[in-house]
Amino acid sequence: MKARLAAVSLSMAAFAGAVSPAWATKFDIDPVHSGIAFYIDHLGFAKVIGVAEEFSGAFDFDAKKPEASSLDVKVTVASISTNNKQRDGDIQGADWFNATEFPDITFVGKEFKKVTDTTGQIIGDLTIAGVTKSTTLDVTFNKEGQNPWSKSHDIGFSATTKVKRSDFGMKAALGMIGDDVDLVIQVEASEHQG
Repeated sequence: MKARLAAVSLSMAAFAGAVSPAWATKFDIDPVHSGIAFYIDHLGFAKVIGVAEEFSGAFDFDAKKPEASSLDVKVTVASISTNNKQRDGDIQGADWFNATEFPDITFVGKEFKKVTDTTGQIIGDLTIAGVTKSTTLDVTFNKEGQNPWSKSHDIGFSATTKVKRSDFGMKAALGMIGDDVDLVIQVEASEHQG
C-alpha cells in the first residue's frame, strides 16, 4: 500500500511539474525595448502601420525545454496608434476593437514547438473584442545573456503572425481595408525579480 501511495505521489508531483515548470526562468517583458506593430492594406495603395504603445506580460522559458514554456501578454486597446487621431478614434469604436466593452487584447500561449535551435512556434489563444481564436506565432530566438548595462539576465525573441480581423467581428469597410493583418513583435525581457 505504501509503495502504491508513493507511486501516486510521484505521479502527481511529475504532473505538477509539467503544469508549473520549476526549472524554467520567469521573465518580465520590458516594454521600453519591446514592440508590437501591425500592417493592414488600405485600398491596395499601401499598408497602414499601427503600433501598440501599452502592453505587459511575462513568460517562463528554458532553452533546454522550450516546449514546456508559458506566456501571458496583455495589450491596452486604447494605446493602439496609427499616427492619425481620427482613425485612432474610429478603431476604438464598436465596429472595430470596441474598446469600451473590451479594453484589452490578450494572448495566452498553450503549445510551444521547437523547429530548429533558433526557431519555433507558439500556438495560443488570442482574444480581441471578446472573441478568442487559436493563433500561431512564428518565433525566432535571438539571444539570452547578461545585459551589459543593467547586468540583468535578459532574453530576446522576434515573432510574426497573420490574423483575419473579420474572425474577431471587425468587418467594417471590408473590400477597401484589408482583412488580413500582419503582426510583427519584438520582445526583450528580463529575469523576474522578487
